[in-house]
Order: sequence, then C-alpha cells, then structure tokens
Amino acid sequence: MSDQFQSSPEFKVVSKLHTVTVECKEAWMVVTVKKDLFGTGHLVKASDLSLGPQKCSFIKASQGDVVFEVELHACGNSLGMTEDHLIYSTELVYIPTPLANEPILRTNGAVIPVRCFYPRKQNVSSKAIKPTWIPFASTISAEERLAFSLRLMNDDFSKVRDSNIYYLGDVLHVEASVAIMNHVPLLLFIDSCVATLTPDKDSSPRYPIIDYHGCLVDGRSEDSSSGFRPPRPSASQLRFNVDAFRFYQDSRTVIYITCHLKVTAVDEAPDSMNKACSFRKPVNEWMPMEGDANICSCCETKNCGLASKWQGSRWGRDVASKLGNVHCKWEGDQTIGPLINWCSLGDQSIAASNTWSEPLLIMLGVVVTVSLCCVVLVLCKTFRKRTKNKALKCPTSVSH
Repeated sequence: MSDQFQSSPEFKVVSKLHTVTVECKEAWMVVTVKKDLFGTGHLVKASDLSLGPQKCSFIKASQGDVVFEVELHACGNSLGMTEDHLIYSTELVYIPTPLANEPILRTNGAVIPVRCFYPRKQNVSSKAIKPTWIPFASTISAEERLAFSLRLMNDDFSKVRDSNIYYLGDVLHVEASVAIMNHVPLLLFIDSCVATLTPDKDSSPRYPIIDYHGCLVDGRSEDSSSGFRPPRPSASQLRFNVDAFRFYQDSRTVIYITCHLKVTAVDEAPDSMNKACSFRKPVNEWMPMEGDANICSCCETKNCGLASKWQGSRWGRDVASKLGNVHCKWEGDQTIGPLINWCSLGDQSIAASNTWSEPLLIMLGVVVTVSLCCVVLVLCKTFRKRTKNKALKCPTSVSH
C-alpha cells in the first residue's frame, strides 16, 4: 500500500469490536480477529470464523489471531454509495461448534459488520478503486456508476440493522435502492427475491419471497403479514417487510435472501412486468404500490410474462446514451446474508436458562395466585368452624 493511501484521512474503517481490526487497501481488505473475540478469555476456533456471504476462509492463524485477506469484490461483499463515499461492506460470521467429545458450547454465535469507505471524487483511471464486476471505461468518473444495493434495516428504516441474528416471530425490514450520480430519473423495482441456505440463489431448498415480476408472494401465505411498505422514500428506493422464517427439517442455521433488481424510466407507468404488488388480506386482493390495480391480477394467476421489457429496449439505449455509457447494466442481483437464526445455533438451552417467555410467566402467576387463594379459603373455613363450636358450647351449671 502506498504512503498516500496510508496517510489519507478519507479512507475510513468501520468494525464493531475492538477485537476485530480492518485495513482498507487499494483493492482489498485485511481483517484481523483476536481469538478472544468477546474478551471473556474463551478463545474461538479459527475454523468457526468466516467472511462474507460466500464464507471465505482465513489465510493464516496464530496462537492469538486469525487473519482474512480478500479483494474488495470477493466473498459476496456488497457495494453501496453515499454522497461522498463508495462503501464496501461484508460481515465476519462466527458460528461456534463444540470441541471434540464435548456436548457443550461456551460462546454464542455472532455477526460483525465490516466496512471500508473510499472517496467517490476520484477518477478511476489512476490509483483506481476498481469494482471489476461493474463494466466501465477507464476515463469515466466513478460518479457515473449505477449501483444497486439491498440492506437489512431497523424497524423504522432509519438506519441499517446492526445485527443479522434474528428470531422466529421477528419482522425483517428490507430496503432496495439504486444510486446514480446524474440527473436521469429512474424508478426501481424488485423483480424477484428468493431465500436459500447458501449464497447460490439457484440452490435447493429455496423459497420465493417475491416472484412474477414484483409480486410479494410470501404475503399470500395464511400465516404471513409480509408486504411492500408504502410510500416510497424516493423513486430509487423500495422497501418491504417479511416475517422471519426458517426452513423445515433442516438444521442449517443461516439463510440468504437474493433479489433481482431493475430500473425503468420514472415517467413510464408501472405494468404487469414492472410493479410492486402486495396481497391485502382484509380485502382479499392484490394491490400495487403505484399504478392501476389490474397490473397485479397476474399475481394470482401466476402468469405475468416471461421477460422484462426493458431488456434491450429503446428506453435502455436512450438512458445509456444520456449516461454516456452504453455498457452499463440496468439490472442486478443483490444478496443479504447470512441471516442467522439464533435458536438454531445450538444455544437453545442457554437461551432457555436465561429468559422466561411471557406465556410461562403468566401461567406461573396464575398457579401462585390460585394456590394462595386455596390457602386463604382453608384458613377461613377452619376459623369459622372453631368460632361456631365455641358459640354452641353451653356453660356448665352448678347446683346448690
């Protein structure tokens, strides 16, 4: 790494624990993890640590440290943007396994966000920050990129959720967005989303959350309240909620959600191929985020067409011409994960010993109350019986 990179205050590092350090290089990142990850004296095993959705392994491990070194675009790292920075995000995942011949665990699992920030105001033709999976000409500014992102948010969508650990009964809040630093208006749609147990969206088992070009099909299930969340914050953002779930009869602890995102012209009316439809149970019908209600009718028939009309369309060529980059893609896949089901980590006994569920507390309270009432009734009955006996007992008369 050059001295210029080392001394530049614009290159920021974000990690959540003092036991995890990150070095942001020109084209890669180095993540160093203390084996005493939680500062408790219990050392984690290097083999229980992985980086990113693709579970990249460490390159070396010593007595006290584990070191990962990956390229910025490797391991399923995601790229996001702010006004001033490109942000490469990944996660350090710790899933504990028991030691040989021991049926217990001494630590819980963890997911630790890791991010590298790079300034956007550079020309990518020199000392380049080069996300090689996005095609571009070497003289085009990084500001002219079209970047899709998919993020897990907190309950009110005010910030990115700090943890990827979830419980059944939780609601997952997901935000999709597209960032482009020019004045061409774009409208974002989520064409499909699928949940899998591996980063491969085509793996099995798989569960469709959004399908048929924008139908949130998970919300059609009887036990689900999932749906798109109106209104849009902007044309380039789209949000939805999905009730947490796990795969039946599968002991794997993580899931990945991969969504196919695409854009259309903002002045182009939504239709059956470009839509955001939720199933509203109170009225028992599909409703669009915007556009005519009939564009969602195909969600019920599951016949919304085969191919997105924007692929190779005149509109795509027109927008590309405005951007000055005919090679830029107007669609892309983004993945959230791994999402870790806390109760599937093998820590059920720990969780059960440390927490009392609300129904159990209510039941315990009822039992205690009934028992006290029974004791009071018995005491009252005994007292009344003794009082009655004393009242009926006649005094002994003495004859003179």
